[in-house]
Amino acid sequence: MTAPRFVATFFGAGLLRPAPGTWGTLAALPFGYLLHGLGGFPLLAAATFALFGIGLWATAAETRGRDDHDPSEIVIDEAVGIWIALWPLSAGLWHAGADPWLFPYPGWVGAFVMFRLFDIWKPWPVSWADRKHTPLGVMLDDVIAGGMAAVVVAAAAAVSHGVLMQ
Repeated sequence: MTAPRFVATFFGAGLLRPAPGTWGTLAALPFGYLLHGLGGFPLLAAATFALFGIGLWATAAETRGRDDHDPSEIVIDEAVGIWIALWPLSAGLWHAGADPWLFPYPGWVGAFVMFRLFDIWKPWPVSWADRKHTPLGVMLDDVIAGGMAAVVVAAAAAVSHGVLMQ
């Protein structure tokens, strides 16, 4: 397996069937947890930006000369998207000074569900990016879906911890 394929399939997770995007997202979750545990939100955010750049390179290499601009086995974009969806949880825990290995399941389950929903449903502006038919479009639609999921996660946390905890 070439280096770009290894990266683009997120260590081979994108080769699993059915639903390679879901498998890629699931494979990325423990890495997000590990990054948060090792360095809190700053490490998770930095790693997300780095993975975006590496993913853009790998996606460009894997799609060069192909008719399919977004093959289903390319799931590095899902890894970036789910890590963005985890940002509010990671940032909140880091800001509160919580144990870095604490990563409560309602938050990451909500991030997973909302990210997959937005990635599959592709509401605007996710659909706008998906129509780009370029490596940047492949990456960007999941960045946007991750951002939309992050907004929902942050809103859910605000309601849960702000309104319900009073």
